[in-house]
Amino acid sequence: MDSIIVRGNGPLNGQIPIAGAKNACLALMPATLLSEEPLTLTNAPRLSDIATMKVLLESLGSEVTVMNAGKVLALSSHGATNTHADYDIVRKMRASNLVLGPLLARHHRAEVSLPGGCAIGARPMDIHIDALTLMGAQIELRDGYLHAVAEGGLKGAVVPLRFASVGATENILMAATLAKGTTVIENAAREPEIVDLADCLRRMGAQIEGDGTSRIEIQGVDRLGGATHPVVTDRIELGTYMLAPVFTGGEVECLGGRISLVSAFCEKLDAAGIDVSETSAGLKVRLRGDRPKAVDVVTEPFPGFPTDLQAQMMAMLCLAEGTSVLEEKIFENRFMHAPELLRMGANIEVQGGVATVHGVEKMKGAPVMATDLRASVSLILAGLAAEGETQVNRVYHLDRGYEHLEDKLRAVGANIERVPGR
Repeated sequence: MDSIIVRGNGPLNGQIPIAGAKNACLALMPATLLSEEPLTLTNAPRLSDIATMKVLLESLGSEVTVMNAGKVLALSSHGATNTHADYDIVRKMRASNLVLGPLLARHHRAEVSLPGGCAIGARPMDIHIDALTLMGAQIELRDGYLHAVAEGGLKGAVVPLRFASVGATENILMAATLAKGTTVIENAAREPEIVDLADCLRRMGAQIEGDGTSRIEIQGVDRLGGATHPVVTDRIELGTYMLAPVFTGGEVECLGGRISLVSAFCEKLDAAGIDVSETSAGLKVRLRGDRPKAVDVVTEPFPGFPTDLQAQMMAMLCLAEGTSVLEEKIFENRFMHAPELLRMGANIEVQGGVATVHGVEKMKGAPVMATDLRASVSLILAGLAAEGETQVNRVYHLDRGYEHLEDKLRAVGANIERVPGR
């Protein structure tokens, strides 16, 4: 397996282009299953998860053409009739479950393997199943597969979510576009990726109101058409690179960024002594003093602090003045990066879903192991500030969520390289 070597190398200065959102694109791609007409996605990120979704859709009979060096995806499900999403593909990525709603909506049946992805908690499918059952589907779990049937098609319903699940909101949103009657999602997720999906579905002819709020109303239509849609900026990649100059000093402009995508994150950065300003091209970030200040963080659904930026924030707070407390309320098992940061000289105590971080003045390079996607990049950020050399192993996680990470950091002055595995 490949490793990434990072050597502390002083301030970072320059511009970093932010890609289209992985989590948005992974929801947009299955929308092709809802229509016989073409769907074209621009500003697509070039990631292994996108390639996995491409393989899954092709296994269902869709055509997926990659253009413009991977930034444009042309999809067509005109002849897609297979409704069986195989375990060998689905196990690689949690977002594979997003074919369930579209398949049920258009073909009235689906057989979808239980999904995989990062080992950061159970993330059960029961919310998806309960919602689709309310819409008239009959679903049972057999041999590791969800076998779903909606005789005569899905029907509109009031769907209250016990948790504002992004994946469940996306699955229901797509399923409801072709359901008979009106569907109301209560306690819906409010993330920008939900709004982006709704925008795309509206371009295809769907009737949707309320996206971006906790109550979304969808009036089912008989059919959806084709569309061309730009993928929204990746707010997690944005937040990750916004932290880079905090570790090293200097000033970095993240191209394509908007404060509205990361407002809760920006509030914490301001409290930590970090300046964030909007420019005509994106967001410019610099540390006001020599070290950031301690802040407390609680992860919450959007518009709260994103769980996908918790690991990166923890790495930064390892070098802050004072003691910070981070509480993880979205996923269990999401402090697995803490032991690796300890190897680099951090002072962290973890009890259940709460991590207490006592800031230190310096960290030291060490061999560390990436445990999941966001943990991987948190270790690389820490390595930018550490004395000596940090070797991050098992970085295949990174390729699922960050395109050309080494190139982007090297372009602003980082000393970073990928070492092929033997």
